[in-house]
Amino acid sequence: MSTTKKKRNTKRNKLGVKNSLVNNINARKKKGTSRSKSKKTVSKKSYSAMKKKWKRS
Repeated sequence: MSTTKKKRNTKRNKLGVKNSLVNNINARKKKGTSRSKSKKTVSKKSYSAMKKKWKRS
């Protein structure tokens, strides 16, 4: 039997991470790239809802 791993074709964005909101946030944080408050994409309300879901799982 062969133990080679298959590469998955996951779409990656220009930051080099798999496209998801959490991955994008963390990649931007690591890179040090930030946006002004007027151009932010995630509201406080939706981000806090996401955090609640992380704690449960």
